[in-house]
Amino acid sequence: MADVTEGVPAPAPGGRAGGRRRGRAHRAGGMTAALALTVATGAMDAISFLALGGVFTSVMTANLSLLGLSTGSHDPRLARDAAVALCGYVVGAVVSGRIVRGRRTARRARWALAVELLALGVLWVVWDTAGGHPSGGRQLGLLAVAALAMGGQSGLVRAVCPPGFSTTYLTGVLTGLLVEAAHSRRVRWADLSLLAALVLGAACGGLLVAYAARAAPALPTVLVALVLLASLTSLARDAEGRLWPHPP
Repeated sequence: MADVTEGVPAPAPGGRAGGRRRGRAHRAGGMTAALALTVATGAMDAISFLALGGVFTSVMTANLSLLGLSTGSHDPRLARDAAVALCGYVVGAVVSGRIVRGRRTARRARWALAVELLALGVLWVVWDTAGGHPSGGRQLGLLAVAALAMGGQSGLVRAVCPPGFSTTYLTGVLTGLLVEAAHSRRVRWADLSLLAALVLGAACGGLLVAYAARAAPALPTVLVALVLLASLTSLARDAEGRLWPHPP
């Protein structure tokens, strides 16, 4: 039988330990990116809930409930806003899914992340021209753009991360954390960190809307920009070329 190692260079001394260190660095980089995106999600949800119609840009199950609730409460404005957010999210998820589909996933994922960043940048510019207090058609348009950005992020993360991992809809993460704790009495710190990041992002987004309204979209926009920048480095990719490695 032929030697399957023929032509493969021998590892340098300490290569295995170096590989483990690189693997840990890749995982740490991936988790940092995921936490940054989750903070951006929380901030965007707070901004949309407080200033763009009282609906969410990433939690579509909540928006579906609000859509049903609007029927019973005879609130056409709530129905309209929930429907706009839902449609924006669907478009973003579909577009992101199509961008990432195929080979060279890491490169395609960066393109999808760039589309999200573009959407957030447009939102920030229009938001600023409204003095941080959009209304009427401008408010509705910004809601659609924000939901499109979050839908794009959801589609991207689903394509490049392990099944069940998310930076936008975290009900499943919370459920998994609780079930794991009940079964094995262990806490999944990665999941707990994501939940804390969502709360932190929402708190920061809410404070910005209340005290520095014009700067509110800066937080999610800058965070996504930093993740995109980090994705261009080798630290953000593992040996298989994934944009984010499996979380620890």
